[in-house]
Amino acid sequence: MNAHAMLVHHTRYRYDRPVHLGPQTIRLHPVPDCPGVLSYSMDISPTPHGCTWEHDPFGNRIARVTFTRRVTHFDITIRLATDQTPTNPFHFTIAPAARLWPAPAPDRGADPALAPYLQPACPPGSPTPLLDALVRTWRATLPRPTLEMLVELTRAIATRVTYRIRLEAGVWSPEETLRNGAGSCRDSAWLLIAVLRGLGVAARFVSGYLLQPRAGAPGQYGGELHAWAQAYVPGAGWIGLDTTSGLLAAQGHVPLAVAAAPHQAAPVSGLLDHCVATFEAVMETIPLPPATNARPPLRRTHISS
Repeated sequence: MNAHAMLVHHTRYRYDRPVHLGPQTIRLHPVPDCPGVLSYSMDISPTPHGCTWEHDPFGNRIARVTFTRRVTHFDITIRLATDQTPTNPFHFTIAPAARLWPAPAPDRGADPALAPYLQPACPPGSPTPLLDALVRTWRATLPRPTLEMLVELTRAIATRVTYRIRLEAGVWSPEETLRNGAGSCRDSAWLLIAVLRGLGVAARFVSGYLLQPRAGAPGQYGGELHAWAQAYVPGAGWIGLDTTSGLLAAQGHVPLAVAAAPHQAAPVSGLLDHCVATFEAVMETIPLPPATNARPPLRRTHISS
């Protein structure tokens, strides 16, 4: 079966009058060393505009886009060719000292790079009785095998939090998500991160694409923007955990940005004049012909249109 597919993602902003756009930050590039990525391109309009690529403090590859003139629209088109050949999400080795959680302190807290991913997910002083109770429940099950804990906690949150499509911006606090018993992928991911940090596990937020086979249509895939969590386990590194499906992240998950908090991984952010703006996002997935299955080298290009 042909397992290569091209994801085309159109993001369109329309303004009711010509406006000044401040610098725009685009986080729609696969993270460095992302497996399964065959090629990538990004088109920006209108022209003229400036675009520079850089890495943010979390190691994400981001584009900074600037406009010198007023604009009435801002369009981004991403084309991403991927290899969706099934992979084993459990293909990793946990360091012997970390196979039981909690791991010895030197193995889980000594690396200062992990400090941002151990910070509480809620503002200091905010009342979080539901979150605190959930953390206490899971802490009472420790010590236990680390991988078992991660898998069962992810499944438990997927079962407890009913998936809800939320079109409004922002992420609910873990307390809000627990109180509502429902939330978007970003809400439940942020809840899992809060619980993991409460258990002493370094965890971070991931924004990316999710490609899934279409039922009854071999070789056809659906694609969407998605969010999930990653937990750091010594030896294995960052393990992706999807609270929507209750499963570990696999070949269909394409991470675009990782961060300590959700707002730091927003796909597009920037300032603009006061105006009435409309937003549209369109995603299409195109099967690639078998001739493309000879994996080409990864291409990263920026094309203006």
